Amino acid sequence: MTNTTTDEEYRLAALHSYDILDTPREERFDRIVRMAARVFGSPIALISLVDRDRQWFKASVGLDAKETPRMISFCTHAIEQRDVFVVGDAAADPRFATNPLVTGEPRIGFYAGAPLVTNDGHALGTVCVIDRNPWTDFPDFAKEALRDYAAVVVEWLEGDRKARQLKSEISYLRTELSARRA
Repeated sequence: MTNTTTDEEYRLAALHSYDILDTPREERFDRIVRMAARVFGSPIALISLVDRDRQWFKASVGLDAKETPRMISFCTHAIEQRDVFVVGDAAADPRFATNPLVTGEPRIGFYAGAPLVTNDGHALGTVCVIDRNPWTDFPDFAKEALRDYAAVVVEWLEGDRKARQLKSEISYLRTELSARRA
């Protein structure tokens, strides 16, 4: 039997190891959500990171909020999957029909989110597209494109983390060399 509390703690530790939460906007992430919104014809696209009590948006198109409570987020459901999570008609889905993001602004009618799964298997958040109207179909080729966007984001996060680790190691080695020379 899996200890979900421990699994969630590991997931959160992984998320925090990327030092991405509450960082400024970056054009490379903004570009991904702009492309996703255009390709899918959706008014809203997000890169979300699911923290303990909130989902925080690294990049967004069509939504002014910087974060929303995790307890009402669609992305929380998406990170529990290992594939694209699709809600074709949120108002008709018993999991979301009374959700304030469906009954109020932004009036989510459709949601599709690809989890951001790290090399270690932790789902940090999603790349998602949202429409105010329900969609009757989200074909396999669309899911594949959303998976690709998510994979690019994960590659960037992994690269950034490795660069930080390398800088730290270089700094440590320089300090050690300076101490030995003194």
